Amino acid sequence: MNQNTYLVVMAGGIGSRFWPFSRTHLPKQFHDVMGVGRSMLQLTVDRFKEICPAENVFVVTNRDYTELVQQHLPELPIDQILGEPIGRNTAPCIAYASYCIAKRNPQATIVVTPADHAVLHEDEFRKIIRKAVDVAENHDVLLTLGIQPSRPDTGYGYIQYIDDDSKSGLPKGLKKVKTFTEKPNLELARMFVDSGDFLWNSGLFVWRADAIIHAFHQYLSDIAEVFDEGISELGTASEAEFITQAYTRCRNISIDYGVMEKADNVYVLPADFGWSDLGTWDSLHRMGHHDADNNVVDGDALLYDTRECVIKTPSERLVVVQGLDGYIIAEYDNVLLICKRTEEQRVKEFVADVKSKKGNGYN
Repeated sequence: MNQNTYLVVMAGGIGSRFWPFSRTHLPKQFHDVMGVGRSMLQLTVDRFKEICPAENVFVVTNRDYTELVQQHLPELPIDQILGEPIGRNTAPCIAYASYCIAKRNPQATIVVTPADHAVLHEDEFRKIIRKAVDVAENHDVLLTLGIQPSRPDTGYGYIQYIDDDSKSGLPKGLKKVKTFTEKPNLELARMFVDSGDFLWNSGLFVWRADAIIHAFHQYLSDIAEVFDEGISELGTASEAEFITQAYTRCRNISIDYGVMEKADNVYVLPADFGWSDLGTWDSLHRMGHHDADNNVVDGDALLYDTRECVIKTPSERLVVVQGLDGYIIAEYDNVLLICKRTEEQRVKEFVADVKSKKGNGYN
Protein backbone atom coordinates (compact mmCIF):
# COMPACT_ATOMS: atom_id res chain seq x y z
CA MET A 1 0.00 0.00 0.00
CA ASN A 2 1.46 3.32 -1.13
CA GLN A 3 1.32 6.08 1.51
CA ASN A 4 1.43 8.69 -1.28
CA THR A 5 -1.76 7.38 -2.94
CA TYR A 6 -4.91 9.35 -2.16
CA LEU A 7 -8.55 8.74 -3.02
CA VAL A 8 -11.11 11.44 -3.81
CA VAL A 9 -14.72 10.25 -3.88
CA MET A 10 -17.18 12.64 -5.53
CA ALA A 11 -20.47 12.14 -3.66
CA GLY A 12 -22.49 15.30 -4.13
CA GLY A 13 -24.93 14.46 -6.92
CA ILE A 14 -28.66 13.82 -6.65
CA GLY A 15 -29.01 11.11 -9.32
CA SER A 16 -32.46 12.20 -10.51
CA ARG A 17 -32.56 9.55 -13.29
CA PHE A 18 -32.88 6.99 -10.49
CA TRP A 19 -36.06 8.60 -9.07
CA PRO A 20 -38.07 7.82 -6.97
CA PHE A 21 -35.36 5.80 -5.25
CA SER A 22 -32.82 8.62 -5.42
CA ARG A 23 -34.21 11.81 -3.87
CA THR A 24 -32.84 15.21 -2.90
CA HIS A 25 -32.80 14.30 0.80
CA LEU A 26 -31.27 10.84 0.18
CA PRO A 27 -29.44 10.47 -3.17
CA LYS A 28 -28.59 7.10 -4.64
CA GLN A 29 -25.00 7.04 -3.34
CA PHE A 30 -26.46 6.53 0.14
CA HIS A 31 -28.69 3.63 -0.92
CA ASP A 32 -28.02 -0.10 -1.16
CA VAL A 33 -28.72 -0.06 -4.88
CA MET A 34 -27.21 -3.50 -5.52
CA GLY A 35 -29.06 -5.20 -2.66
CA VAL A 36 -25.85 -6.35 -0.95
CA GLY A 37 -26.19 -4.60 2.41
CA ARG A 38 -23.77 -1.75 1.58
CA SER A 39 -24.50 1.66 0.08
CA MET A 40 -22.87 2.75 -3.17
CA LEU A 41 -20.63 5.12 -1.19
CA GLN A 42 -19.55 2.35 1.16
CA LEU A 43 -18.86 -0.04 -1.71
CA THR A 44 -16.77 2.63 -3.45
CA VAL A 45 -14.54 3.18 -0.41
CA ASP A 46 -14.37 -0.58 0.27
CA ARG A 47 -13.00 -1.08 -3.25
CA PHE A 48 -9.91 1.00 -2.43
CA LYS A 49 -9.03 -0.44 0.99
CA GLU A 50 -6.08 -2.37 -0.45
CA ILE A 51 -4.91 0.59 -2.53
CA CYS A 52 -4.61 3.51 -0.14
CA PRO A 53 -4.75 3.96 3.67
CA ALA A 54 -7.91 5.25 5.33
CA GLU A 55 -6.22 8.52 6.31
CA ASN A 56 -5.77 9.24 2.58
CA VAL A 57 -9.47 8.97 1.68
CA PHE A 58 -11.39 12.19 1.01
CA VAL A 59 -15.08 12.51 0.20
CA VAL A 60 -16.37 15.66 -1.49
CA THR A 61 -20.10 16.16 -1.04
CA ASN A 62 -22.76 18.80 -0.62
CA ARG A 63 -22.76 20.23 2.89
CA ASP A 64 -26.33 18.99 3.26
CA TYR A 65 -24.98 15.43 3.02
CA THR A 66 -22.03 15.71 5.41
CA GLU A 67 -23.89 13.94 8.22
CA LEU A 68 -25.01 11.20 5.83
CA VAL A 69 -21.38 10.62 4.82
CA GLN A 70 -20.43 10.38 8.51
CA GLN A 71 -23.20 7.83 9.08
CA HIS A 72 -22.08 5.69 6.16
CA LEU A 73 -18.34 6.11 6.78
CA PRO A 74 -18.00 6.55 10.58
CA GLU A 75 -14.30 5.72 10.36
CA LEU A 76 -13.65 8.84 8.26
CA PRO A 77 -12.51 11.92 10.24
CA ILE A 78 -14.60 15.02 9.64
CA ASP A 79 -11.66 16.89 8.10
CA GLN A 80 -11.60 14.29 5.31
CA ILE A 81 -15.20 15.13 4.37
CA LEU A 82 -15.12 18.22 2.17
CA GLY A 83 -18.47 20.00 2.09
CA GLU A 84 -19.41 22.05 -0.96
CA PRO A 85 -21.81 24.95 -0.32
CA ILE A 86 -23.30 24.63 -3.82
CA GLY A 87 -22.84 22.29 -6.76
CA ARG A 88 -20.41 23.60 -9.33
CA ASN A 89 -19.77 20.43 -11.38
CA THR A 90 -16.60 18.34 -11.21
CA ALA A 91 -13.83 20.90 -11.87
CA PRO A 92 -14.23 22.99 -8.67
CA CYS A 93 -14.87 19.78 -6.71
CA ILE A 94 -11.59 18.26 -7.94
CA ALA A 95 -9.71 21.53 -7.44
CA TYR A 96 -10.90 21.74 -3.82
CA ALA A 97 -9.80 18.18 -3.02
CA SER A 98 -6.53 18.43 -4.96
CA TYR A 99 -5.41 21.61 -3.21
CA CYS A 100 -6.27 20.09 0.20
CA ILE A 101 -4.28 16.94 -0.58
CA ALA A 102 -1.32 18.80 -2.12
CA LYS A 103 -1.07 20.92 1.02
CA ARG A 104 -0.86 17.75 3.14
CA ASN A 105 1.43 15.84 0.81
CA PRO A 106 3.05 17.51 -2.23
CA GLN A 107 4.14 14.06 -3.45
CA ALA A 108 0.56 12.74 -3.60
CA THR A 109 -0.90 10.76 -6.47
CA ILE A 110 -4.69 11.07 -6.58
CA VAL A 111 -7.38 8.69 -7.78
CA VAL A 112 -10.72 10.42 -8.40
CA THR A 113 -13.90 8.35 -8.55
CA PRO A 114 -17.65 8.98 -8.49
CA ALA A 115 -19.45 7.44 -5.51
CA ASP A 116 -22.15 5.66 -7.47
CA HIS A 117 -20.39 3.27 -9.84
CA ALA A 118 -20.63 -0.51 -9.76
CA VAL A 119 -17.68 -2.85 -10.35
CA LEU A 120 -18.22 -6.60 -10.73
CA HIS A 121 -14.58 -7.74 -11.04
CA GLU A 122 -12.84 -6.03 -8.17
CA ASP A 123 -9.49 -7.86 -8.43
CA GLU A 124 -9.14 -6.73 -12.04
CA PHE A 125 -10.24 -3.23 -11.02
CA ARG A 126 -7.51 -2.99 -8.37
CA LYS A 127 -4.93 -4.30 -10.83
CA ILE A 128 -5.83 -1.56 -13.31
CA ILE A 129 -5.88 1.15 -10.63
CA ARG A 130 -2.44 0.13 -9.35
CA LYS A 131 -1.06 0.28 -12.88
CA ALA A 132 -2.59 3.72 -13.42
CA VAL A 133 -1.22 5.00 -10.09
CA ASP A 134 2.26 3.74 -10.98
CA VAL A 135 2.14 5.48 -14.37
CA ALA A 136 0.84 8.77 -12.94
CA GLU A 137 3.35 8.73 -10.10
CA ASN A 138 6.28 8.47 -12.50
CA HIS A 139 5.09 10.49 -15.50
CA ASP A 140 3.63 13.93 -16.07
CA VAL A 141 0.31 12.68 -17.43
CA LEU A 142 -3.40 13.02 -16.75
CA LEU A 143 -4.96 9.56 -16.91
CA THR A 144 -8.53 8.43 -17.31
CA LEU A 145 -9.84 4.89 -17.42
CA GLY A 146 -11.78 3.91 -20.53
CA ILE A 147 -14.18 0.99 -20.54
CA GLN A 148 -14.36 -1.37 -23.51
CA PRO A 149 -17.90 -0.76 -24.87
CA SER A 150 -20.19 -3.78 -25.13
CA ARG A 151 -23.03 -1.96 -26.92
CA PRO A 152 -23.84 1.46 -28.47
CA ASP A 153 -25.04 3.07 -25.25
CA THR A 154 -26.31 6.66 -25.48
CA GLY A 155 -26.09 7.20 -21.73
CA TYR A 156 -22.27 7.28 -21.58
CA GLY A 157 -19.61 9.66 -22.81
CA TYR A 158 -17.03 8.31 -25.25
CA ILE A 159 -13.25 8.67 -25.54
CA GLN A 160 -11.54 8.34 -28.91
CA TYR A 161 -7.90 7.31 -28.72
CA ILE A 162 -4.97 6.98 -31.07
CA ASP A 163 -2.07 4.53 -30.99
CA ASP A 164 0.87 6.85 -30.45
CA ASP A 165 4.18 5.04 -30.74
CA SER A 166 6.02 8.27 -29.98
CA LYS A 167 4.92 8.15 -26.32
CA SER A 168 8.36 6.93 -25.29
CA GLY A 169 8.75 6.10 -21.65
CA LEU A 170 5.09 5.26 -21.03
CA PRO A 171 4.11 1.65 -20.30
CA LYS A 172 2.50 -0.48 -22.97
CA GLY A 173 -1.27 -0.33 -23.11
CA LEU A 174 -1.79 3.40 -22.63
CA LYS A 175 -3.48 5.27 -25.47
CA LYS A 176 -3.25 8.97 -26.23
CA VAL A 177 -6.66 10.62 -26.10
CA LYS A 178 -7.84 12.26 -29.31
CA THR A 179 -11.39 13.40 -28.46
CA PHE A 180 -14.08 13.30 -25.79
CA THR A 181 -17.75 13.10 -26.83
CA GLU A 182 -20.65 13.50 -24.41
CA LYS A 183 -23.63 11.12 -24.69
CA PRO A 184 -24.07 10.76 -28.47
CA ASN A 185 -27.27 9.78 -30.26
CA LEU A 186 -27.76 6.11 -31.10
CA GLU A 187 -26.51 6.36 -34.69
CA LEU A 188 -23.30 8.05 -33.58
CA ALA A 189 -22.85 5.63 -30.68
CA ARG A 190 -23.08 2.72 -33.15
CA MET A 191 -20.41 4.34 -35.34
CA PHE A 192 -18.16 4.79 -32.30
CA VAL A 193 -18.46 1.16 -31.21
CA ASP A 194 -18.04 -0.19 -34.75
CA SER A 195 -14.90 1.90 -35.31
CA GLY A 196 -13.01 0.08 -32.57
CA ASP A 197 -11.12 3.15 -31.36
CA PHE A 198 -13.63 4.49 -28.83
CA LEU A 199 -14.06 3.67 -25.16
CA TRP A 200 -16.73 4.57 -22.64
CA ASN A 201 -15.68 7.43 -20.38
CA SER A 202 -15.71 5.99 -16.85
CA GLY A 203 -15.22 9.30 -15.03
CA LEU A 204 -12.29 7.74 -13.14
CA PHE A 205 -9.11 9.82 -13.15
CA VAL A 206 -5.56 9.32 -11.88
CA TRP A 207 -2.84 11.99 -11.65
CA ARG A 208 -0.25 13.52 -9.40
CA ALA A 209 -1.45 16.41 -7.30
CA ASP A 210 1.12 18.74 -8.84
CA ALA A 211 0.15 17.66 -12.38
CA ILE A 212 -3.55 18.42 -11.97
CA ILE A 213 -2.90 21.72 -10.16
CA HIS A 214 -0.54 22.72 -12.98
CA ALA A 215 -3.32 21.83 -15.45
CA PHE A 216 -5.75 24.06 -13.55
CA HIS A 217 -3.28 26.94 -13.85
CA GLN A 218 -3.01 26.30 -17.60
CA TYR A 219 -6.63 25.69 -18.56
CA LEU A 220 -8.82 26.90 -15.68
CA SER A 221 -6.68 29.71 -14.33
CA ASP A 222 -9.68 31.49 -12.81
CA ILE A 223 -10.40 28.50 -10.55
CA ALA A 224 -6.70 28.03 -9.78
CA GLU A 225 -6.46 31.68 -8.75
CA VAL A 226 -9.31 31.27 -6.27
CA PHE A 227 -7.66 28.32 -4.54
CA ASP A 228 -4.16 29.82 -4.73
CA GLU A 229 -5.43 32.79 -2.76
CA GLY A 230 -7.00 30.63 -0.06
CA ILE A 231 -4.60 27.73 0.26
CA SER A 232 -3.51 28.90 3.71
CA GLU A 233 -7.13 28.53 4.88
CA LEU A 234 -7.39 24.88 3.91
CA GLY A 235 -7.17 22.51 6.85
CA THR A 236 -7.89 25.31 9.34
CA ALA A 237 -10.96 26.52 11.25
CA SER A 238 -11.62 29.09 8.51
CA GLU A 239 -11.75 26.58 5.66
CA ALA A 240 -15.57 26.42 5.47
CA GLU A 241 -15.87 30.20 5.34
CA PHE A 242 -13.25 30.38 2.60
CA ILE A 243 -14.94 27.63 0.55
CA THR A 244 -18.32 29.37 0.81
CA GLN A 245 -16.80 32.47 -0.70
CA ALA A 246 -14.62 30.56 -3.17
CA TYR A 247 -17.50 28.66 -4.74
CA THR A 248 -19.32 31.87 -5.60
CA ARG A 249 -16.31 32.70 -7.78
CA CYS A 250 -15.98 29.28 -9.43
CA ARG A 251 -17.54 28.50 -12.78
CA ASN A 252 -19.93 25.59 -13.16
CA ILE A 253 -17.75 23.43 -15.39
CA SER A 254 -16.74 19.78 -15.69
CA ILE A 255 -13.15 18.58 -15.46
CA ASP A 256 -13.61 16.92 -18.87
CA TYR A 257 -14.58 20.14 -20.63
CA GLY A 258 -12.33 22.43 -18.58
CA VAL A 259 -9.10 20.40 -18.58
CA MET A 260 -9.18 16.95 -20.19
CA GLU A 261 -10.39 18.14 -23.61
CA LYS A 262 -7.70 20.82 -23.74
CA ALA A 263 -4.55 19.30 -22.21
CA ASP A 264 -1.96 17.59 -24.44
CA ASN A 265 -0.80 15.05 -21.83
CA VAL A 266 -4.08 13.14 -21.48
CA TYR A 267 -3.96 9.36 -21.82
CA VAL A 268 -6.54 6.63 -21.42
CA LEU A 269 -5.98 3.18 -20.00
CA PRO A 270 -8.44 0.71 -21.56
CA ALA A 271 -10.09 -1.51 -18.97
CA ASP A 272 -12.76 -4.16 -18.60
CA PHE A 273 -13.76 -4.93 -15.02
CA GLY A 274 -17.54 -5.21 -15.19
CA TRP A 275 -18.26 -1.50 -14.85
CA SER A 276 -21.48 0.49 -14.80
CA ASP A 277 -22.19 4.03 -13.64
CA LEU A 278 -25.60 2.82 -12.35
CA GLY A 279 -27.09 6.08 -13.52
CA THR A 280 -30.38 4.62 -14.66
CA TRP A 281 -32.86 1.86 -13.90
CA ASP A 282 -31.82 0.09 -17.09
CA SER A 283 -28.22 -0.02 -15.88
CA LEU A 284 -29.43 -1.72 -12.69
CA HIS A 285 -31.19 -4.30 -14.86
CA ARG A 286 -27.92 -5.02 -16.67
CA MET A 287 -25.85 -5.28 -13.48
CA GLY A 288 -28.33 -6.99 -11.16
CA HIS A 289 -29.02 -10.67 -10.44
CA HIS A 290 -31.51 -12.05 -12.98
CA ASP A 291 -34.19 -14.66 -12.43
CA ALA A 292 -35.19 -17.24 -15.05
CA ASP A 293 -37.29 -14.63 -16.88
CA ASN A 294 -34.52 -12.01 -16.84
CA ASN A 295 -36.17 -9.93 -14.12
CA VAL A 296 -34.10 -8.12 -11.47
CA VAL A 297 -36.02 -8.12 -8.19
CA ASP A 298 -35.14 -6.41 -4.91
CA GLY A 299 -38.16 -6.72 -2.66
CA ASP A 300 -40.92 -9.14 -1.68
CA ALA A 301 -42.53 -9.92 -5.02
CA LEU A 302 -44.56 -12.63 -6.72
CA LEU A 303 -44.31 -12.55 -10.50
CA TYR A 304 -46.60 -14.12 -13.07
CA ASP A 305 -46.04 -14.00 -16.85
CA THR A 306 -43.55 -11.20 -16.23
CA ARG A 307 -40.15 -10.80 -17.86
CA GLU A 308 -37.34 -8.28 -18.47
CA CYS A 309 -38.47 -6.10 -15.55
CA VAL A 310 -36.73 -4.19 -12.76
CA ILE A 311 -38.62 -4.37 -9.48
CA LYS A 312 -37.28 -2.50 -6.44
CA THR A 313 -39.79 -2.12 -3.63
CA PRO A 314 -39.80 -1.96 0.20
CA SER A 315 -39.21 -5.36 1.81
CA GLU A 316 -42.23 -4.90 4.09
CA ARG A 317 -44.65 -4.59 1.13
CA LEU A 318 -45.76 -7.60 -0.89
CA VAL A 319 -45.91 -6.80 -4.61
CA VAL A 320 -47.75 -9.01 -7.10
CA VAL A 321 -47.00 -8.39 -10.79
CA GLN A 322 -48.72 -10.08 -13.73
CA GLY A 323 -48.28 -9.75 -17.46
CA LEU A 324 -45.60 -7.07 -17.69
CA ASP A 325 -42.72 -7.17 -20.16
CA GLY A 326 -39.83 -4.72 -19.87
CA TYR A 327 -41.06 -2.43 -17.11
CA ILE A 328 -39.62 -0.56 -14.12
CA ILE A 329 -41.65 -0.98 -10.93
CA ALA A 330 -40.02 1.11 -8.19
CA GLU A 331 -41.41 2.32 -4.89
CA TYR A 332 -39.72 4.46 -2.28
CA ASP A 333 -40.84 7.03 0.28
CA ASN A 334 -44.50 7.28 -0.74
CA VAL A 335 -43.85 7.31 -4.51
CA LEU A 336 -44.55 4.45 -6.91
CA LEU A 337 -43.11 4.53 -10.43
CA ILE A 338 -44.31 2.20 -13.19
CA CYS A 339 -42.57 2.92 -16.46
CA LYS A 340 -41.43 1.11 -19.60
CA ARG A 341 -37.69 0.43 -19.49
CA THR A 342 -37.43 1.74 -23.04
CA GLU A 343 -38.91 5.06 -21.86
CA GLU A 344 -36.72 5.54 -18.79
CA GLN A 345 -35.14 8.67 -20.27
CA ARG A 346 -38.45 10.34 -19.41
CA VAL A 347 -37.85 9.95 -15.65
CA LYS A 348 -36.34 13.44 -15.49
CA GLU A 349 -39.47 14.73 -17.21
CA PHE A 350 -41.61 12.95 -14.61
CA VAL A 351 -39.59 14.51 -11.78
CA ALA A 352 -40.03 18.00 -13.27
CA ASP A 353 -43.77 17.47 -13.64
CA VAL A 354 -44.12 16.15 -10.10
CA LYS A 355 -42.24 19.17 -8.76
CA SER A 356 -44.42 21.65 -10.68
CA LYS A 357 -47.75 19.92 -10.01
CA LYS A 358 -47.23 18.32 -6.59
CA GLY A 359 -44.59 20.51 -4.93
CA ASN A 360 -41.12 19.71 -3.60
CA GLY A 361 -42.13 16.86 -1.30
CA TYR A 362 -41.56 14.17 -3.91
CA ASN A 363 -38.29 15.18 -5.57
